[in-house]
Amino acid sequence: MSKQRQDRGDMRLGTFEKKHGLPEGSLRNPDGSDARSDQRLDTFRNRWAEAEAAEKRK
Repeated sequence: MSKQRQDRGDMRLGTFEKKHGLPEGSLRNPDGSDARSDQRLDTFRNRWAEAEAAEKRK
């Protein structure tokens, strides 16, 4: 089995959902709200990383 590559960070979340066959609105922000489909994937990843770092600091 071949290893999958990481998706590009400049991809929009709407494109990511379509590419991976996910239903619309399946990607959520760390606070539980629906992520905008025009948000870039790298921004989405950074927000989750910041939320996880803040959780570890608690």
